[in-house]
Amino acid sequence: MGDKNRIFYIFAVVLLFINCSSSSSEIDPPVVPTDRLIQFSGIDWVVRASKEKKEGPGPNLFSASDKNVWVDEQGRLHLKIRQEGGYWYCSGITSRRSFGHGKYTFYVNSDITTLDKNVVAGLFTYLNDEEEIDIEFSKWSIADNQNSQFASQPSAVVGNKERFNILPGLGQTTHSFDWQTKRILFKSSYKNALGGEQVIHQWNYEGGHVPKEKEEKLKLNLWLFKGQMPSDLKDQEIVIDSVRFTAA
Repeated sequence: MGDKNRIFYIFAVVLLFINCSSSSSEIDPPVVPTDRLIQFSGIDWVVRASKEKKEGPGPNLFSASDKNVWVDEQGRLHLKIRQEGGYWYCSGITSRRSFGHGKYTFYVNSDITTLDKNVVAGLFTYLNDEEEIDIEFSKWSIADNQNSQFASQPSAVVGNKERFNILPGLGQTTHSFDWQTKRILFKSSYKNALGGEQVIHQWNYEGGHVPKEKEEKLKLNLWLFKGQMPSDLKDQEIVIDSVRFTAA
């Protein structure tokens, strides 16, 4: 074999080895959106997936991957923000049916105080941006901000939002809003050492923006405020044990 042929042969073998080897620095393509349904707490949900462009809130990319949204063997819902291929993907689910007036109760297993300051966790009913009832956990990118709020949209209207703080280490926390015709009663609580209910905060909203019953849907989501990546550059997660609806 001549020198030129020998050099060509060595080059071809090296090239083949490189192409067949896996590389941790290789960039994966964006997650491909898919239609996906799950059942959680006896309710059928549509798992959100965005297209190539970012969508609100945020704006953000949303993935329907089972790495972002899944129900574990104990029946608990996991919502996760995770990075894949250099992109941050948020998560969200929407109930297939509308529930209307009644009490919505959410049993949260996670310590929400561990969420990054740029993360928002939402438990809410939604028809549009001005007909929405929210329980939200977020510092809204301000490190020393309170970490929770109740709101009836539009929250920019004075009196439509109530901020408060949840302390770390409380264990499972329970959050609810009782939506009636002319008022919404919000409450957050946990079980104390004796097993009794300890109220963290409650708020009775009787302002001019109590939504009317229409075709609103129940939604749960975990997203990044203004589309900013987590300041600690770590994946984020919230675990919800169950959701309960009691008709009015």
